[in-house]
Amino acid sequence: MEKRPTVRDILAKSEAYLSDKGVDSPRLSAQMLLAHVLGLERLGLFLDMDRPLSESELARCRDLVARRGRGEPAAYLVGEREFYGLAFAVTRDVLIPRPETEGIVERVEALFPHDSVVRFADLGTGSGCLAVTLAVRFPAWTGVAVDKSAAALAVARENARRHGVDARMEFVCGDFSVLCDREERFGLVVSNPPYVSEAEYRSASPEVAGFEPKSALTPESQAPGGATGCECFPVLAGVARERLAPDGVFLMEMGCTQAEAARSAFAGFPEVAVRRDLAGLDRYVEVRNGISAPTGAVRKAP
Repeated sequence: MEKRPTVRDILAKSEAYLSDKGVDSPRLSAQMLLAHVLGLERLGLFLDMDRPLSESELARCRDLVARRGRGEPAAYLVGEREFYGLAFAVTRDVLIPRPETEGIVERVEALFPHDSVVRFADLGTGSGCLAVTLAVRFPAWTGVAVDKSAAALAVARENARRHGVDARMEFVCGDFSVLCDREERFGLVVSNPPYVSEAEYRSASPEVAGFEPKSALTPESQAPGGATGCECFPVLAGVARERLAPDGVFLMEMGCTQAEAARSAFAGFPEVAVRRDLAGLDRYVEVRNGISAPTGAVRKAP
């Protein structure tokens, strides 16, 4: 009887194949895909390296590895990506959560007590990684998650249910300005808007340009040269002016060369600060309606 390939064999062969295809982190990809097929955590692979795979497991693994070799992101293949220690479902309807976006959550945690009560909004929620993480980290908060894609909102709703915060979240289909139709004001508004220019998008890796939704990366533009990446900034600034509480906070992710455009869009607010990511690059804009730390928009949970 022919010996069936083991976990050890498949990991080695998959890594070599993905490396030959020029895939980033081929070892990690091989481990993620095989763990997904076997229904294990990655650590579980190393506890049973000599386990033989069934024919169906082999076939499924080969299919996923081949697709990864063609550039399809591992997160889409396994249907999940970790963000701020939480597992989020992802589909090709949403942008894959990035580590840079975690910086928004870190800044919020530095500004607001965990026992506070805040009404917040997430504009362009996508997978819901920001909105859901904030609701998990701040158990008395309630929020509104906005996206113009109904398919993306379905993913965000599923992630809210997965993490038990759906009862405190409202999901609204529309563009950013839909928040202006509401009478309420928000103690916090966050956004990771499309900010990739058309030129940057054209030079993006096939893994990004070929699979992730362009509308989540690059803003719409009628300009002859295409989007600059900053088109959403004035719209978001208008929403912040109308819907931010008197001493509320607005936090936005941006491209590392867009600080001046962001400052210009948010001119007139009492405080506009540009903050850097872990790589030392300008990455976030923090806007406040009041110079002092947020207080009026915040109260402590009973």
